[in-house]
Amino acid sequence: MALTVHQTYLTQNDCYRSGGALTPQGLMLHSVGCAQPDAMAFVQSWNQPGVKACVHGFIDANTGAVYQTLPWTCRGWHGGGSSNNTHIGVEMCEPASIRYTSGANFLDQDPAATEAAVLRTYGTAVDLFAQLCRTFSLDPLGDGVILSHREGHQRGIATNHGDPEHLWSPFGLTMDIFRQAVSAALTGQAAAPASPAVPFLGRVTADALHIRSGPGTNCPIVGTIRDQGVYTIVETADGQGDSQWGKLKSGAGWIALDYVTPQ
Repeated sequence: MALTVHQTYLTQNDCYRSGGALTPQGLMLHSVGCAQPDAMAFVQSWNQPGVKACVHGFIDANTGAVYQTLPWTCRGWHGGGSSNNTHIGVEMCEPASIRYTSGANFLDQDPAATEAAVLRTYGTAVDLFAQLCRTFSLDPLGDGVILSHREGHQRGIATNHGDPEHLWSPFGLTMDIFRQAVSAALTGQAAAPASPAVPFLGRVTADALHIRSGPGTNCPIVGTIRDQGVYTIVETADGQGDSQWGKLKSGAGWIALDYVTPQ
C-alpha cells in the first residue's frame, strides 16, 4: 500500500516554536498509551503552548495514515533524555477496543478489532521507517538505529516506558521482527519466504477478502477484510478454491493466502 503522509505541523507547540535542529541518527517508535485511535485528536490537543511533548508524527489506527507534526530535522520532545538529540520519534495510535487497567496492563474488549488496528499501525510504521532510513542513510539493523521507547530506556537515553512492546506482545510482534521488516522494505525484498512457518504476518492485497468459517470456498463467509492491513496467520491448510488458506489469530476465521503477502 502507498504511504499516506499528511503534513500537520504543531506550529503552536513550544517544541516547534523553539526551532531546535536535529541531524537524525536513529528512529524511535512509541505508542500513545491510551485507547485513542484518531491521530487528529493528538494533533489538535498538542498544537498549543504549554504542552511539554512533541513527536515527529502520529500513525492513525483507523486508517494507517501518517500525520507528520514536526519537520524530520527538527528536534522533538518525545523520548526524554538524550534520545531527543539523536532520534526522530513517531507515535502509533492505539485501538479503541482496549481499556487500560493499571500501568501498561489492559483488557482487550474486541480481539479482532484490536489485532486489525495494531497490525495496521505496525504495517505503516514499517513503511515509514524504511522511507526515513532511505532519506537519512540509516541502517535499520545498525546498533541503536531503530529503537522502541522501552529499549531507549534500557540504554539510558529515554524515560521509563514500556511501549510499544506492551501492546505488541499478544500478537507475537517484537522490535527485532520490526527491524527485520524495515530492512526488507528498504531493500525491496520479501520479509519472509513465500510459505513461511506459522505464525507469520501477512498483508492482504485484495480490496475485499472474504473471511470464511473454514479453509475453503465451500465454507460460509463470516466477514470481509477491506483495509489491506497486516494480519497474523497462526495455521495454514489446503482447501477448495485457492492454493492455501490461513487462519487468523483473532479467531475470526480463514482467508485465502493467494491474496496475502508475507511480511
